[in-house]
Amino acid sequence: MKAGRVVYGGAVHGCTPAPQGRLRLADGRLVAEEDVQWLAPLEPRTIFTLALNYADHASELAAKSSKDQAAFLTAQRSEPVVFLKAANAVIGHRGLTRRPRDAEFMHYECELAVVIGRPARDVPRARALECVRGYTVANDYAIRNFLEPYYRPNLRVKNRDGCTVLGPWLVPAAEVPDPQRLRLTTHVNGRLVQEGSTADMVHDVAALIEYLSGILTLGPGDVILTGTPKGSVDVRPGDEVVCEVEGVGRLVNTLVDDWTPAPR
Repeated sequence: MKAGRVVYGGAVHGCTPAPQGRLRLADGRLVAEEDVQWLAPLEPRTIFTLALNYADHASELAAKSSKDQAAFLTAQRSEPVVFLKAANAVIGHRGLTRRPRDAEFMHYECELAVVIGRPARDVPRARALECVRGYTVANDYAIRNFLEPYYRPNLRVKNRDGCTVLGPWLVPAAEVPDPQRLRLTTHVNGRLVQEGSTADMVHDVAALIEYLSGILTLGPGDVILTGTPKGSVDVRPGDEVVCEVEGVGRLVNTLVDDWTPAPR
């Protein structure tokens, strides 16, 4: 069953969906969604983030790059481009994300997030999905104007406070029989701006687990953000961004300016 985490009455509670837009807390109480503060559905251990894992997004970036950079982007498709993300970046469903005052181009990235459920080391691709606990939705914002040459994601691009939204639910792996057949969409203020399918990943979920587990031991609570399709649009304070992954969830987030106090 789908499971989430919220703050209600000054305490953190596990929750599950209930009819009529309500939530059922772990203690059995029913509460309205608008009466809680959403957290990410889990506390991630290590967050692995994929860059350029959709061919159309890599082509989109290459079209805006120099000849040498475009050649580099194309070459990177042979091996996953992975970097780590800090826990400070993570917030939950319906959270507020600040647009940094030095951002010239900030865009959303709708992604399927994979949550590891057991220790995994040197896992062959054929058995990789056995290591998955479940899936959630991610919106991983990027500050594009700070991207370094030859696509090296860095702190200023990908590790800002509150710029990685996760949720609302952790969906058990058994409820997602094929993670490579899911539609992804992003709407900004109700307008469709991004659409793709996990079928178009350059390196699919099983291949990513095989690759990562061949480098280090994956553990329960590790999260893999699997990349985003094309469709990057600059977003501004006041914009509502809705990222949805078919069968996994609908993740809502609002942009605010850098002077807006963080929610308590």
